[in-house]
Amino acid sequence: MTTESGAPVADNQNSASAGPGGPLLIQDQQLIEKLARFNRERIPERVVHARGAGAYGYLEVTDDVTSYTHAAFLSEVGKRTEVFLRFSTVADSLGGADAVRDPRGFAVKFYTEEGNYDLVGNNTPVFFIKDPLKFPDFIHSQKRDPFTGVQEPDNVWDFWSHSPEATHQVTWLMGDRGIPASYRHMDGFGSHTYLWVNAEGRAHWVKYHFKTDQGIRCLTSEEAQELAGRDANSHQQDLHRAIERGMFPSWTMYVQLMPVEDAAAYRFNPFDLTKVWPHADHPRVRVGRLVLNRNPENIFAEVEQAAFSPNNFVPGIGPSPDKMLQGRLFAYGDAHRYRLGVNHTQLPVNAPHAAADNYGRDGAMRFDGNRGRAKNYEPNSFGGPAETGRPLATGYEVAGLVGTHEPVAHREDDDFVQAGNLYRLMDPAAQARLVANIAGGLAKVSDDAIVERAIGHFHAADPAYGHQVETAVKELRG
Repeated sequence: MTTESGAPVADNQNSASAGPGGPLLIQDQQLIEKLARFNRERIPERVVHARGAGAYGYLEVTDDVTSYTHAAFLSEVGKRTEVFLRFSTVADSLGGADAVRDPRGFAVKFYTEEGNYDLVGNNTPVFFIKDPLKFPDFIHSQKRDPFTGVQEPDNVWDFWSHSPEATHQVTWLMGDRGIPASYRHMDGFGSHTYLWVNAEGRAHWVKYHFKTDQGIRCLTSEEAQELAGRDANSHQQDLHRAIERGMFPSWTMYVQLMPVEDAAAYRFNPFDLTKVWPHADHPRVRVGRLVLNRNPENIFAEVEQAAFSPNNFVPGIGPSPDKMLQGRLFAYGDAHRYRLGVNHTQLPVNAPHAAADNYGRDGAMRFDGNRGRAKNYEPNSFGGPAETGRPLATGYEVAGLVGTHEPVAHREDDDFVQAGNLYRLMDPAAQARLVANIAGGLAKVSDDAIVERAIGHFHAADPAYGHQVETAVKELRG
């Protein structure tokens, strides 16, 4: 056993003191170093998606998709690419329970030969809002109140009642799939719209789907409450134990595809994160199979320090005009630079398996030699890395005056239609559970105006939906 500097430790049980009963000595290197390191063991937790679990595995391509993208890791049937997948809850802190009603993060890092590709999604295909300007306010409304220190129904429902576009996601969240039985028994989605480009420059908008091969399993509110009280780490432990037993969880990867030129005339805004593309319009195309087969050796090093950014693209894949995605292209990388430092991409879990060669230098915790005596500017005459001149994805046209704008209207843009469709897809028993879950939270709200606004959204989605919620809330409030 040694100190941080490599010197042998003579005694790790007794601090150095002035005599057996005297005060301790500041010269005791082991004591001072040990306490100082202990004080600095924790890094800031993620503001959202703080509580997570993860595992390594691979994506194996099962179907030819080269007519849609020239991404190398999708270039041939049978090809395998290593991945790291992090699951998470969204609103709660690092010390929260797993079995809670909350969306689940589904973030995949593909270690491709052309660099890392990060796909940062959820277990729902939609989200609560469609503009990133609202995101900090949304999260503040869902997290602990600054006065009471707990999540307040008044805050949660007040924000939702002022945000009619949240109705679709609220219907997902309060339905049966709002509490997955485990990370293995839920689907994953890229949620946003992305861009795929093939070798000939033909472009498609794309949405990702990961369908669990274990089947969907969910918990009722009562089952989740019991499980969370009995085992706060239920989902993390389930994933860990399944992989240790050799029961490797898997998902079948699909995409939906839309020719770029079809977007402008589509019946609703295809870049609106609060909406899904109906499968009747754009059927799913199978891509491959994602398998998790190896647990991390160290949770802090590999799960807590894992950093995903939707701005990490590879050739053949790019972003779309989805406003929420555009905001995340900046926000995620910025969050990691704050939490982990500017050199976080050198950490093993984040380091690309492809060769990384650029002019990034210096910064805290630089530990790779900092490129030695190589020049740190470009262009240069000394053989340093140079630009390729080949964009990762094709461009798309934009036009208009700079300013703040409402989204361009499509003929079927509406905040409530898809929420109503989702409600009508449920059988009567599932509808009853959905209504009970909504009413259980809404009945706790102290302001009648908030309750009325929220119920109005459910009426707009479907009259029967709104009537059932309204009746249930009145019964609970007496």
